[in-house]
Formats: sequence, structure tokens, C-alpha cells
Amino acid sequence: MTPEEMATQISELRAGIGRRVAASLAGAGVSRAEGASFTLWFAEDFLGADDCAFLIDTINTDLRPSPILSDDPDADFRTSDSCNLDRWDARVRAIDQRILALMDMRERQGETLQGQRYAAGQYFRPHHDFFHIDQAYWRDQEAAGGQRTWTAMIFLNRPESGGETAFTHAGLTVPPKPGLLLMWDNMDANGAPNPYSTHEGVPVRAGVKYIVTKWFRERDWL
Repeated sequence: MTPEEMATQISELRAGIGRRVAASLAGAGVSRAEGASFTLWFAEDFLGADDCAFLIDTINTDLRPSPILSDDPDADFRTSDSCNLDRWDARVRAIDQRILALMDMRERQGETLQGQRYAAGQYFRPHHDFFHIDQAYWRDQEAAGGQRTWTAMIFLNRPESGGETAFTHAGLTVPPKPGLLLMWDNMDANGAPNPYSTHEGVPVRAGVKYIVTKWFRERDWL
């Protein structure tokens, strides 16, 4: 899908979500970094060491190769391991609720929190979190809550080397830091997919990296 085709997908619903979440984050005093046509919000020490250790232990119990949502998946595109966390576990839900409150999101808009582990040499090539509506998978995703709007991602540890999250088109790079929460809108100001939200998980050069990611839909996620 070209940038011109993305620009035709204007949505007042998604634009309104973007304005609401940005206002909530600004009102809470959350820091932000401005890139090219893109804003990255971040909250340091959002999670303490105990919560990070709990999530790492939980992730390690149920890992499998990370999935790729594409009509023509490339096994070399995303090489990490992932697992979906139990959203009804009391401690996981408490973390979820903190994210929801900060971002002024409804619980039903949020997908299940996903944990990811990147061992040395693993990576995730530059990609978008929004869905491409020209792909066959879109029909099911549209029925299951529609487009992904915001992303929240938390670093749980710091590997020995590498593992940065790089927003390749926006010109921003973030090194892993335990407890650091990143948040960004995958849509532009008009509610259309924003190609400047492109990001990648830079290869881990030494050690292991752990993160958790939560995606939000424009409607209730089913």
C-alpha cells in the first residue's frame, strides 16, 4: 500500500482517538519526543524491577516463534519469540489497568498484552503496527475491532548490547531501559495510517531483550 493509498483512509473515529489519548498523556505530564511527522510519548520507570522480573518470568514459560500477519510471510522478517499473557491474571491485569488509565483507553479496545524475547542475533525488520486493508487478513481483523490505533510497549530489561527500537522514518531511536514505557499513534492527525510510525527491533548483539506490547483497536477487540 502506497503513502497515497494510506492517505485515502481518513477516519474521524481514529482521529478522535488520537486527540483523546494525546490529551490524556499531556495532562498526565508524560514526556514526548518529536520526529518527522510523528510523536513518541515515553514514561520512564513506569514499571518497577519487581513487575519487570514477574513479566520476564511469565514470558519464559510459554514462548513460541513470533507470528507475522501477512499474506506472504517471510520467516526472516521477525525472528523473536513471543507469548500472549493471561489478561485475567491479577498482576497482569493491574499492569493493563495502569496503561489504560494513563492513555484513557477502554479495556475492550486493548488486545491481550504480548510478551516478546529477543536473544542475541534476533530482530524485527522495519514494519508498521497498523493493518494493510489490501491484505486478505483485513476482513477478519476489521470484524475483530478494526484498525490498530495506538501501541504501548515497555522494555523489561537492558541487554548487554543492541536491541534498540528505531523509528526509521521519524529519525528516533530508543535504547532499552528497564521499566520504560513507549506509546505512539499509528495513525496521522486525520486518522489515516501513518507511514512515519514505521519502526524496527534492532538486532540484539549480546544478551537477551524482553519487552511487552499492547495494541489498541478503533473499536472493541473481539
